[in-house]
This record gives sequence, C-alpha cells and structure tokens, in this order.
Amino acid sequence: MEKEEYAIILDYLPYGYPLEGKMMPIAQALGIRGLTLLQLVPRRGIKLEPKEKVYIGEGKRDKIYYIFGKLPKDKLTESAKIQLADFIKTSLEEREKEFVEFFNKADAVNTRVHQLELLPGFGKKHTGEILKAREEKEFESFEEMKKRLPSLPDPKKAIEKRIVEELTTEQRQNLFVK
Repeated sequence: MEKEEYAIILDYLPYGYPLEGKMMPIAQALGIRGLTLLQLVPRRGIKLEPKEKVYIGEGKRDKIYYIFGKLPKDKLTESAKIQLADFIKTSLEEREKEFVEFFNKADAVNTRVHQLELLPGFGKKHTGEILKAREEKEFESFEEMKKRLPSLPDPKKAIEKRIVEELTTEQRQNLFVK
C-alpha cells in the first residue's frame, strides 16, 4: 500500500482530546489518495484550519511534526464528520473517472453478493441493469449512467454515502477505503 503524501485537515484540537488528560494539539485528517483517517501532531506554534491541505509524505514537513497514527472511527468529532462529507463530495467530482470505473469493473464479492449491491440503494435489480448496460458499452460519466439507466438511484450520491459509511462505521467489506 502506498503511503499518503497529502492530507486534508478535518478538525484541529489545539488542546487535544477532551477528557484524555494530554494537552497535546492534534489534528484529525484524511489522507487524500487512500482515504485514510489519520491523527497528526502539528509543529510547535502552527495552527491548522479545517479543509487545509498539508504535506505528510517523506522528507521535511512544514506544518506537521509527525503522524500520531490512524484515527479510530469512534474518536471522529462531529465537525470532522461534516468536513469529511464535504471533502468526499469534492473528491468525487475531481476523481469522477476513477469512481465511474468502479461501476465498469465491479465484481461479485461471493456467490450471493455483488460489490454494486453494497452501495446504499442498490439491490439485485439495479445491479442486473448495470451489468447488462456495461456489457453493451462501458460507462463514461455519472451523467451518462443516469441517462442510460433512468431507474437507477444517483450513483454519485451512493458512492458518497458508502465512503462516509466506510470511514465512520465498521463495515465487513470496504470498497473504497483502504
């Protein structure tokens, strides 16, 4: 698995987590490529803002002192959850091709369940429609998917919801989050 180079700040806690006793500033962040929830410790005197993009890769980091570790889902603050949803929405627009490709390449998880059925609002009927339509011609955009399959729930919103679910709750199968 490749390491994250950049992260988006979801929330900044200048006095650390309440009730934990440590007064160490900590930032809740999301790795941009692998959508990894991270806890970052900023350099002394640095104040981080939500939505700020910070470098966390190898070498000299200007704002981040070190990566404290993965962020447990139960520690995610409410404002971090809001930022998370906003970032996912933006990210889907910027990386639309990647996510449309998911619909072109999605496969069966096992003999009973298909990856497409793990998306909120997608059942066996929708999965069947998508599989049939992609055999004729692969999808090129979310708009095109909606035109070719009008009965389909909004594919963009479904992926958005699924990513947020994978980041905030425990899932048996992750489709997008490493």
